[in-house]
Amino acid sequence: IKKMIELQLELKAKISKEKVSFEVIEFESELVSKVDEKFRGPLSEALKIPKKHDRQEAIDKLTEEITTELNPEQDDDLKEKIKTILHDVEKDVVRKQILNEKIRIDGRGLTDIRPISCEVGYVARAHGSGIFTRGETQALVVSTLGTGQDEQKIETLEGTINKSFMLHYNFPAFCTGEVKFIGSPGRREIGHGMLAERALLPILPTKDTFPYTIRIVSEILESNGSSSMASVCGGSLALMDAGVPIKSPVA
Repeated sequence: IKKMIELQLELKAKISKEKVSFEVIEFESELVSKVDEKFRGPLSEALKIPKKHDRQEAIDKLTEEITTELNPEQDDDLKEKIKTILHDVEKDVVRKQILNEKIRIDGRGLTDIRPISCEVGYVARAHGSGIFTRGETQALVVSTLGTGQDEQKIETLEGTINKSFMLHYNFPAFCTGEVKFIGSPGRREIGHGMLAERALLPILPTKDTFPYTIRIVSEILESNGSSSMASVCGGSLALMDAGVPIKSPVA
């Protein structure tokens, strides 16, 4: 990265463009104090609510109450200022709770984990399946076995290669309570799928001992953090359920 930075600085010197100057926006100290005084205490309590949607509803309600109280005229400029100050206060409260009180958002301590449950054989007709649930994140992961004819053929600059292990990751809008069009996989799905695939690749048996093509599909049913890691855990469960002699479970 240092070499890249040197190259950028060299390019900058050749172009010799002046750096754009900007003014730092300062808010009135009285307004900052008022927002802080009204928001900090109730926000600290709201942040400890365990459920994500309940917590966000409480924070949204607080934000609306304070904005209405401090901006009865509904002035747009003032509304934006209050919104920015509220965000800064929230950031400060979260950081201080973690550093000073050792409490994270949702009231967990630094070493507490969300409730975890695992179940295998959930999809009766698939070769292997597992449901991995951690807190408000849930992945239904299914594994399918095939012959060498089912390998994925990929054309590269160096020729055609065959891929005998694939992991596909789906993140539908309903898993975060949203409504969206269903389209082709985006960068997130492709990236998370590759991340989980690379985590499971080292534990797979060699082609000599297990000559099957393996495809894993992770369907995220609910998401509140780290669904790619839920796919890895669910992938381990689905592989074991399918009878794949993996070297070790991975999480």
